[in-house]
Amino acid sequence: MKILVTGVAGFIGFHLAQRLLAEGMQIYGIDNLNDYYDVNLKKARLAQLEPLAGFTFQFLDLSDRLGITQLFQNQTFDCVVHLAAQAGVRYSLQNPFAYADSNLSGFLNILEGCRHHQVNHLVFASSSSVYGANTKVPFATSDNVDHPISLYAATKKANELMAHAYSHLYNLPTTGLRFFTVYGPWGRPDMAYFKFVQAVANNKPIDVYNYGNMQRDFTYIDDVIEGVVRVMHKPPLADHQDTLISKAPYKLYNIGNNSPVELMAFIEVIEKALGKQAKKNLLPMQPGDVYSTYADVDDLMQDVGFKPGTPLEEGIERFVQWYRDYYGY
Repeated sequence: MKILVTGVAGFIGFHLAQRLLAEGMQIYGIDNLNDYYDVNLKKARLAQLEPLAGFTFQFLDLSDRLGITQLFQNQTFDCVVHLAAQAGVRYSLQNPFAYADSNLSGFLNILEGCRHHQVNHLVFASSSSVYGANTKVPFATSDNVDHPISLYAATKKANELMAHAYSHLYNLPTTGLRFFTVYGPWGRPDMAYFKFVQAVANNKPIDVYNYGNMQRDFTYIDDVIEGVVRVMHKPPLADHQDTLISKAPYKLYNIGNNSPVELMAFIEVIEKALGKQAKKNLLPMQPGDVYSTYADVDDLMQDVGFKPGTPLEEGIERFVQWYRDYYGY
């Protein structure tokens, strides 16, 4: 199989490409290497991929309509895994247009490419942030998600709606994956766990929002990749019966650990892995943040026979080991 992976220099894209290349697939990866976080880390991930047989990389921005059009004209893909996006909840308050360019216009370019070139399955990244102000837990894909509390979340919900429209209109099989706080080696420096480890390792205080009264469904990267790979091989059918209204070949899944952890308990796991105490700077809730995330993964288990399950202690230990190796700590 030949797979297009967008955002291949990103955290999830990098790990997915490694996994699929190891399984003998051809990977065509694109990325614009934007500077939202350390570009050198993205380049280091690419440096791991580029020597591998079957890997091709192209520097390309999602919002480059002509470039994306030419990509689909010049290459043939069995499946597209769309992971590229302008990430980050808080950053969307400072730079909203980046989210429109990448997450809306860019996603439309991908949809058009898939539509016109008979791609068998489009798998795309959504986010647990779409649940917004929801208070019912665990979060299920059947829940109403009409109340996003950040522009980032709104763009991810828009992606789900856009994908459904294309599935309905053009019979394009699409699957959206709502990721829940993904962590692990080669992770994103803008994420809390990375910032916490970095700060504690360097004897600096950590910012703890909502005075630590938060919960997150932390999901280890290998579990996320296993979920993505299984879903890739199961395109939704036009006659599936999971809703009363839509008969489009379209499906949504949560990819989460199904086990939320209190933020203070999470910090304790990091302290134990590093063998150091954190200095905590307790702060109020930030705009766009949610109190809790908690994934219902019954559909994932039912359809592809998998649910994430890596214990937090094990996952953080692996991340800390990578951090020590990469940064020489």
